[in-house]
Amino acid sequence: MQNPSDSLYSIPARFRRMENLHIVFWIIKDMSWCMGWQYLGITMIVPTLLVAIFISWRTRQIHSELAHNLAVAFWICANSTWMIMEFIHQDENIFFGVLTGKQLSMIPFAIGSLILLHYYLIQRPLEIKMKRTTTL
Repeated sequence: MQNPSDSLYSIPARFRRMENLHIVFWIIKDMSWCMGWQYLGITMIVPTLLVAIFISWRTRQIHSELAHNLAVAFWICANSTWMIMEFIHQDENIFFGVLTGKQLSMIPFAIGSLILLHYYLIQRPLEIKMKRTTTL
């Protein structure tokens, strides 16, 4: 049974359908990567990333949703970078004197991780503190 003081987060059906379609795009992109279907895999980056950005924009008023959706968008960027580097056979070549093509994907992975770290270490504790002070 749900506690009456628990807040609810509901998603309009049209947004839920978009999120579900986003998953389909992402699966097609990754399946194409796995199968070596370069053109389809690279093409699927565009709708997958655009929907992730749109979902982030749509949830910008809810800090937790924004942080997680931005992390997903950066994850897609990282994943796509890695995929492209493998497709063009640059995944083992050195860039900037230090990073392999595959390791370049760590940049967007790190950005997404930092966004989540900021949320959980700074933003979330502030939200909890604000909620406690407003309920007193």
